[in-house]
Amino acid sequence: MTLTIMMSTTTSPDASLPAFEVTWDYRCPFARNAHEHLVAALEGGAPFSVSFLGYSLSQGHLEEGEASVWEEPGKDSGILAMQAGIVVRDKIPEKFLAVHRSLFSLRHDDGGDLREGASIRRVLAHNGVDDDFVFAEIESGWPLKTFQQEHERGVSDHEVWGVPTFIVGDQAVFVRVMTRPEGDSEAARSTIERIVHLVSDMPELNEFKHTSIPR
Repeated sequence: MTLTIMMSTTTSPDASLPAFEVTWDYRCPFARNAHEHLVAALEGGAPFSVSFLGYSLSQGHLEEGEASVWEEPGKDSGILAMQAGIVVRDKIPEKFLAVHRSLFSLRHDDGGDLREGASIRRVLAHNGVDDDFVFAEIESGWPLKTFQQEHERGVSDHEVWGVPTFIVGDQAVFVRVMTRPEGDSEAARSTIERIVHLVSDMPELNEFKHTSIPR
């Protein structure tokens, strides 16, 4: 059984917005953008029913015949941070949003190394999480198994190949968001709502990509 957590506010979910999942890997800047919008919206009271689904970019880019990152975790430079995120998500869910945002910031704002346990411990402690507890859980092995299950479910059920992929029902769409919310929870909520509605309401739209990036 795949272990995920439904993150929602105490407000009743908006009936017009379906439940959805979003993949992540802390190394991807576009996953950082989308998840910052998602976190800001949830913290601002957005009534989303959303699951966070782990995905390994390293596993997704392996050549045929190579040993998997589940067999050789050293191949995936983000695998320790991903396991830490999964532990907090599943065992300390009230701290997940803050830790989730901070682990993205560690990589993309602070230039930190996701392979360094000491850096991840600092992120956890800064957000009021017992880092010894999290690392003991990682050592037990279940977070890596959970990560593998989620990655493989995304691939087998929805042919996921990257992050962030938004999954609504049987529709799965890779989305590249170019902005960050910069603390604007309403803009973040609007961004996520438009994405989810586009995924759920227009399955016939297979590709939509600007030819240039505004500077």
